[in-house]
Amino acid sequence: MKKATILYTSLLISSLWSCETTEDNFDASGSFEVDERIISAETNGKILDLTIEEGDTLTAGQVIGHIDATQLEIQAQQIEASINAINQKKLDAEPQIQILRSQLITQTNQHATLQEQIKVLDKEVHRFTNLVKANAVPQKQLDDLIGQKKVLEKQLIASKSQINVINSQIKSARENVQISNRSITSEIPPNKKHLDLIKNQINDATITTDLSGTVTSKLAFEGEFATIGKPLYKIANLNDLYLKVYITGNQLAQIKLNDAVTIMTDDGKGGYRKQKGKIVWISQKAEFTPKTIQTKDERANLVYAIKVKVKNEGFYKIGMYGQIKF
Repeated sequence: MKKATILYTSLLISSLWSCETTEDNFDASGSFEVDERIISAETNGKILDLTIEEGDTLTAGQVIGHIDATQLEIQAQQIEASINAINQKKLDAEPQIQILRSQLITQTNQHATLQEQIKVLDKEVHRFTNLVKANAVPQKQLDDLIGQKKVLEKQLIASKSQINVINSQIKSARENVQISNRSITSEIPPNKKHLDLIKNQINDATITTDLSGTVTSKLAFEGEFATIGKPLYKIANLNDLYLKVYITGNQLAQIKLNDAVTIMTDDGKGGYRKQKGKIVWISQKAEFTPKTIQTKDERANLVYAIKVKVKNEGFYKIGMYGQIKF
């Protein structure tokens, strides 16, 4: 009986030591998660191809599929045709202006001729004035020259007025055409903006990944109709995973952001695989203990969530169970 008691005591101590060195030799436990991004369609149309599968590794800028953009291309062609039609409606002031410029040249030449004639008469009036004073010619000849000069001066004034009128007509013709064209071409900017929008949608019909990572879920398939905002696939960077665990308020005082901790996962041989991780997030708000208690101290009613970032060397999977030691 005494030997049996000694054996039972030995087994109990061994069991307690085993529990302490395995199950309880950690500060918190939880599961691995990753930041997933849901990539959605950016245009409407039938999915022609989407050449990805779950587990594929994608590189930013990689073309992975196409959405039918035939209707969008037809719309773009129609808008371009409308813009060309509007441009053809624009008026051209040059033919009318060319006629007025010809008249202006003629009038300017006449104006110059009158100026030369007046200069000649000025000399003649001056010469005949001297001759009249010397009684060499009659006064009537001088009066006739003065009369001719006055007629030419009036013609010169009329010529100058006509030049101003023609210049005004040229300016008016140009302004009238500009006003008319402004009304016609006012329809072009909205059409161009609409065209730019359609072209952007055509570009969006080529499905290109903006992120590098691994496809975690394929949510759409060839032949389906895509609409703007329809999820196509999920992508995540599996190189870095996060172990989300819950700690008690007492443990909260033992850690801070960027602290290094030891992550332990089952190695499949009855032991643990250990790797260093870094605390990157600590919840600022306490939570009630989850139904599946993920803390060492099961008596705590309130816990705090933390995330530990770890480099994934291929051992860790999303949802996998893990433990940490401060």
